[in-house]
Amino acid sequence: MNDQKLRSQNWFGRKGKDGFIYRAWMKNQGIPSHEFDGRPVIGICNTWSELTPCNSHFRELAESVKHGVYEAGGFPVEFPVMSLGETLIKPTAMLYRNLVSMDVEESIRANPVDGVVLLCGCDKTTPSLLMGACSVDIPTIVVSGGPMLTGKFRGKDIGTSDLWRFDDAVRSGVMDQDQLVMAEASMCRSHGHCAVMGTASTMAAMVESLGLSLPHNAAVPAADARRKVLAHLSGMQAVERVKRDIRLSHILTRKSFENAIIVNAAIGGSTNFVIHLLAIAGRIGVELSLQDFDTLSRNIPLVANLQPSGKYFMEDLYYAGGIPAVMNELEKFLHNDCITVNGKTLSENYL
Repeated sequence: MNDQKLRSQNWFGRKGKDGFIYRAWMKNQGIPSHEFDGRPVIGICNTWSELTPCNSHFRELAESVKHGVYEAGGFPVEFPVMSLGETLIKPTAMLYRNLVSMDVEESIRANPVDGVVLLCGCDKTTPSLLMGACSVDIPTIVVSGGPMLTGKFRGKDIGTSDLWRFDDAVRSGVMDQDQLVMAEASMCRSHGHCAVMGTASTMAAMVESLGLSLPHNAAVPAADARRKVLAHLSGMQAVERVKRDIRLSHILTRKSFENAIIVNAAIGGSTNFVIHLLAIAGRIGVELSLQDFDTLSRNIPLVANLQPSGKYFMEDLYYAGGIPAVMNELEKFLHNDCITVNGKTLSENYL
């Protein structure tokens, strides 16, 4: 373990009145004294909310993270931050992205956590949480909520993109209101964010290609038990990152940002990717410009046939090998020596 004193010991390791206050009030939750013995304290930053339907399963996902933290010898503490539900919030979730990043930054900075697991899913929750964590720069790992299962309606696969098709069909008289209600009940049939390569899935692919999540984070369906396994393993890795003092600034290099741009081009990711990646680069201090996106994307082949620009869904991408399979196809374009959050290089994760 790194010899550097853990942040949390500035609270829990104190003697006298201050240490008494910090430990005593935590103990009202049934926490035994040995939890304050100097083990890494891992904050679980949770964007669960019933007003953010994409993230409605995060209470359960957080429990899987906690199991992993405990197994690796850490002390998990879950805390909430403002949650942005793209489907409900007005006038737009983008209006509040920077506000949430401030919430995350100050929640981490002001509390006794040595590392953090970011639970994010719906569109703006991923960049806002990552921006806030970058400003503090402590060991961090991202766990996305995962895409929902592909919708099924009258023998066909449906997803977010079909909303506009259904609307046109109703207005033209091809579909009536009762049929629209049936389709409505058939599309969002499990927990998770949109099943297409929209902004939520693009952001999940972004953190995986940046090296900030475990392999397959982007595509494991929310309803798949392997999403909980990934969360458990991420909790374990969070403890290891603290022990080795591997911070965001060690992973988020210019090369890792270039990798993310290349992968995004290959999967046909959302154009919102540009806005959010630039903001994240600014927070961590990596120079990135609009021209970089054009330069790096120009010669990259589109290798993922995903809605809304293609045919298939995120669930299909997972069965086909997920983002690791995409990066394997892009080997000659990527910086394969970039370190990732599990301590392995990019190429070790996908080859």
